[in-house]
Amino acid sequence: MPPIYLDNNATTRTDPEVVAAMLPFFGETFGNASSTHAFGAGVATAVKAARGEVKALVGAASDAEIVFTSGGTESDNAAILSALAADPGRDEIVTSAVEHPAVLALLAHLEKTRGTRVTVVGVDRSGRIDIAAYKAALGPRTALATVMWANNETGTIFPVADLAALAHEAGALFHTDAVQAAGRVRIDVASATVDMLSLSGHKFHAPKGVGALYVRKGVPYAPLIRGGRQERGRRAGTENVPGIVGLGRAAALATMRMAAELPRITSLRDRLEAGILATVPAVEVLGDVASRLPGTLAFAFDGLDSEAILFNLEKEGIAASSGSACASGSMEPSHVLKAMAVPPTALEGAIRLCLSRETTDAEIDRVLAVLPPIVRSLQEASPFWQERHGAEAGLPA
Repeated sequence: MPPIYLDNNATTRTDPEVVAAMLPFFGETFGNASSTHAFGAGVATAVKAARGEVKALVGAASDAEIVFTSGGTESDNAAILSALAADPGRDEIVTSAVEHPAVLALLAHLEKTRGTRVTVVGVDRSGRIDIAAYKAALGPRTALATVMWANNETGTIFPVADLAALAHEAGALFHTDAVQAAGRVRIDVASATVDMLSLSGHKFHAPKGVGALYVRKGVPYAPLIRGGRQERGRRAGTENVPGIVGLGRAAALATMRMAAELPRITSLRDRLEAGILATVPAVEVLGDVASRLPGTLAFAFDGLDSEAILFNLEKEGIAASSGSACASGSMEPSHVLKAMAVPPTALEGAIRLCLSRETTDAEIDRVLAVLPPIVRSLQEASPFWQERHGAEAGLPA
C-alpha cells in the first residue's frame, strides 16, 4: 500500500510541472541573470516572468514590489529589521503569541541585544488574536506590527486587513508572515493594505530554499543582505534562477487551480474531521473552525501521547506531525498551544494532519480506517485515560 503524506504544512512535494520548468536552468540556460550578453538575457527574462507570476499570486500592483529571497525566514527577518531601520523614533514592535519562530526568535534576540520593546498579544482558546489588546499595544513608538496570515499549527486565519488598518492608524507599518497561506487561500495585498508580506515556495509545491518578500511601493526598505545590485539593490547575491523559476511556476499553478481545489480540499478535511469526531471519544479540534486553512486539521487527544499516535501511524505508512513539540525539536510544549491555554493533558496528545491538492479521497478513507483504532487501542492501554474518560466511553475504570 503506498504511503500517505499528511504533513503538508511542513513541506509539500515539488510539483512535476515545477520541476520540468526548472530543469533547463540547470543546463542549457545556465547564464547569470545580471549578465548583459545573450547567455544572461534569456535567464533575466525567465526571472522577470516568475516575478510577474508571484505578483499575481498575492495581488501586488507591480513586479517591483516582489523581492526574491531564500524563503520565509529570510523574508520575515528582512521585513522586521527594515521596519526598525525606517524611523529612529519608532523602536517598538507588536506581534502575536502564536507567530512562527522565524519571527519570535528574532524579536527575542532584538529585545536582548538592542533593547527593542516587543509587545506580544495573546490569543483565545481558538487561537484568535485579542483585537482589543492588539489595538492598545499600538502607539507612537510602534515601528511595526507583524502578525501571521494563518497559523502553521492550527490553521487559524487572522483578520489581516483589520490588523493592518489599526497599525496604520497608529502610524506603524504592518507585516504578515503568509508562509502557510500563500498558494492555499486567496491573498490580495492591495485590499488587505499590508506593507510587507513573506512567503515560501516549498509550502505550495515549489522547491525548498526560495521565497519572496512583498514590499509595497513607497514603503522604506533597508536590505538585509548587502553586496551587489541584484533585486534592485534590495537583496544582494546571484539569483537562484532555477528556484525562482520554480517559485513562479508554482505560483501560476496555485493561481490557476485554487478556485477548484480549495472546495475539494476543504471537503476532504471536513470529512476527515467528522469521521474522527464520530469514532473517537475525548478528542478536541484545535483552532478557529470558522476561519482556518482548508487543508489544516489539528486534534488534541486528551490523556494520550502524540508521539505514540504518530509512531503507530508511521507503521501504517501515514506521515503526520505533532502539535506538541516546538520547532527546535526540544520536545518542549508547543508555544502555540500553550498560548491557546490548551490543558496539559490535551496538549501532549496533539497531532496535525495537513492536506494538499495532491491528497485523495482514498487516502482519507485509509486514515479513517487506521487512526481511530490506533487511538482507541492507546486509550484502552492507558490507566490514566481510563480513569479520566473510561466511564463516559463505556470502558471499565
